[in-house]
Amino acid sequence: MTTSDDPTRNGTQIAPQVIAPIRAQRLFIELPDRMLAHLKALDDTERLAGKFGAVSRLTHCLQSATLAHRAGESEEYVVVALLHDIGDLLAPYNHGVFAAALLAPFIDEANHWMLAHHHAFQGYYYFDGLGLDRNMREQWRGHPHFAHTLKFCERYDMPAFDPDLDTMPLEAFIPAMRRVLMNPKHTVYVPSAN
Repeated sequence: MTTSDDPTRNGTQIAPQVIAPIRAQRLFIELPDRMLAHLKALDDTERLAGKFGAVSRLTHCLQSATLAHRAGESEEYVVVALLHDIGDLLAPYNHGVFAAALLAPFIDEANHWMLAHHHAFQGYYYFDGLGLDRNMREQWRGHPHFAHTLKFCERYDMPAFDPDLDTMPLEAFIPAMRRVLMNPKHTVYVPSAN
């Protein structure tokens, strides 16, 4: 097939209303695999050192998801725990907001807010060492999702730096991740999701 024969490359042969869904479907179907590839990139040689122990960023994400799973949290919550630091490589200054934007179509409002703010809440445990206000999270006290975010950091983010934690493998979370990422709740691209 030549380039001119490929309907996804030559809009003059097939109407745009046919081409757009073909491209969009491929983008949607491949999304979980693209996220998995990016998540695996967190398994680099850089380690989270200091008082938190020495684990890779991928291991930290797996530990967060493991702890949430073992505590009986919902499938969506476990996937959020797995992907909460997915923005570390591309958005180190706002990784929480990055993860929240990435997962916004698939998660509820409480989990979205938690993702967008968890880095400031997590700062309670280490911001003083960076010369930052460890109580930064207090500016949101009284917000409807404050306790939800506090719980995530206390139970599933902070304890997930343990080199001795019996951690579930990434493969254990892939089916749940695919289910969550293939069922958008909020998007203009799926009429029933609005």
